[in-house]
Amino acid sequence: MYTAPFRYLRPKTLAEAQALFRDSSDARYIAGGQTLIPTMKQRLAAPAELIDIGRMAFLTFIRREGAMLVIGAGTPHADVAVSRDVRSAIPALASLAGQIGDPAVRHKGTLGGSIVNNDPAADYPAGIVGLGATVRTTNRSIAADEFFTGMFETALEPGEIVTEIAFPVPRRAGYAKFPNPASRYATVGVFVADFAEGVRVAVTGAAPCVFRSTEMEAALAKNFTPDAIAKIATSPEGLNADLFASAEYRAHLVGVMAKRAILAAML
Repeated sequence: MYTAPFRYLRPKTLAEAQALFRDSSDARYIAGGQTLIPTMKQRLAAPAELIDIGRMAFLTFIRREGAMLVIGAGTPHADVAVSRDVRSAIPALASLAGQIGDPAVRHKGTLGGSIVNNDPAADYPAGIVGLGATVRTTNRSIAADEFFTGMFETALEPGEIVTEIAFPVPRRAGYAKFPNPASRYATVGVFVADFAEGVRVAVTGAAPCVFRSTEMEAALAKNFTPDAIAKIATSPEGLNADLFASAEYRAHLVGVMAKRAILAAML
């Protein structure tokens, strides 16, 4: 299907982009467009104006800042997957990026676009929350635990633009997911990160929004092995249920993927 008519705008600066957004009554930002364009073709979204921030080169970078790994919001998934800096600092994050979609999606889709869209089955939210990252925008810095607020919802204010994400470098981390065979989205994905101050476990795909398993975190802080969570069961209450997996099956997968993520972190 074709999209509804829209006006295409390509500002050169973030300030110009925000000004265009403020002046419009119905505008959307677009970066890689891997979700927005298909949605528009299905006429599930019909913005009057598209503000393209995907060609702003200064949003595409990967750099190490002391104990932090900082990645620009415009950085494609493929760049994260093959980056030497990412593979050296947080191999699990490179692995996560390399499992997103297919090569075409990975070369076009961006880190910022993925987390702003906040699809319940997206991979990056698990990495953001699992690593306790900080999302930096044109207005402020937002902690990972406060950024994702619900299905396709975030703490971003209208017109606010994500510029970069700062990831604390853990002692070790792992990610495992059970992918949908067609879309490669996570039916369930679990990211586990071990820090000196504790362990973080983030789950994506299972519920309407990414969430942490505090029970697993407490157990792994005492004993970072798959056996530590063997008796921890995830309740199916409130979990997603669809053609591909029931809530009960997703609850089971949380434990399975968590064990695999722990094993990956231990390698």
